[in-house]
Amino acid sequence: MSRKRKLRDLMGIFKDKASLIKANLSTKRSVSSIQVAVIRATTHASESPPHDHRISAIISAGDHSLPAIYACIEAIMDRLHRTHNPYVALKCLFVFHNIMAKGSLLYKDHISFSPSSGGHNSLNLSGFYDKSDIETRELSSWVRWYANVLERNMITSRALGSYISPSSRLSINFDKITERKGNIGFSSKSDFVTEMESLVCMVEGICETPESQHFQKNDLVHEVMILVAEDYRSTQYHIMIRLVELGDRVSRLNYLDLSELILSLKRLEGCRKKLNKLFIRRKNDLFWEMVNEKKMEMEKLKYERERQSFLLWNVDEKSGELTRSSQKVAGNNQQLLFAAA
Repeated sequence: MSRKRKLRDLMGIFKDKASLIKANLSTKRSVSSIQVAVIRATTHASESPPHDHRISAIISAGDHSLPAIYACIEAIMDRLHRTHNPYVALKCLFVFHNIMAKGSLLYKDHISFSPSSGGHNSLNLSGFYDKSDIETRELSSWVRWYANVLERNMITSRALGSYISPSSRLSINFDKITERKGNIGFSSKSDFVTEMESLVCMVEGICETPESQHFQKNDLVHEVMILVAEDYRSTQYHIMIRLVELGDRVSRLNYLDLSELILSLKRLEGCRKKLNKLFIRRKNDLFWEMVNEKKMEMEKLKYERERQSFLLWNVDEKSGELTRSSQKVAGNNQQLLFAAA
């Protein structure tokens, strides 16, 4: 370990101690205990992921009342936006993600406040960058990627009206999915198109992982990828049930919706190679077969509609030519009659 790295770690320990002292001096004991729990879960000292009991303490602290939820969210966001250390930032995001997956419905409702509308929960880490050394520069890219995935998770959850992050390990059963046909309602076809677009954007966000192979062996990054893998599997599930629900209604889609859905499914297929590489044990060929079959069905329908439109256009064009020819002949006949007169 270099001298510079040792000095940085020592400074991190001092910062954590100073933050703990400041939190303990707070006159609001309930808020103070939450702040302490967040600091202990996101220390500078260790490059390992937060211990389960640390995360559980934060989740349980915010499961009882709105003031406690607000205090938890504020403590995490304050810690996240004040730090320049990528390990601390990644731990904050990891805690945030665990709340999204395991927190109460009330907790999830407040933590998933729409980031796209400038809400106070906007992660806003697109500019996060620690240039101290090669390691921190590479890890900073993981922080930016992870924040983007979580923001996309929140946006997609709001679009669907249900949460992407599963509270427990999700097992996709095709038979059970097909049984759900007709149980998912859409107020309009545009809802279906919007939801599919949001789900595909979620997959694309996951697919944009940094290329650094070194950090994929890092314990903290490994735990992050486990949670993200569950989100990916949940996203697959939501896509599959919507494709099954679409069923025979494909023929009732208008041309614009049909075109948008085909484009979305093509973009989804474009992610397959990278996703199979990221999640070797979650290839799920059945999912990709369903996506491809539905895409081909819609492409065939689109082609038939375009062919029919072309034929109708030709008929109209020929009819127009005949009309113009008839008018021209009639005009010539009239001229001859006038000339004869």
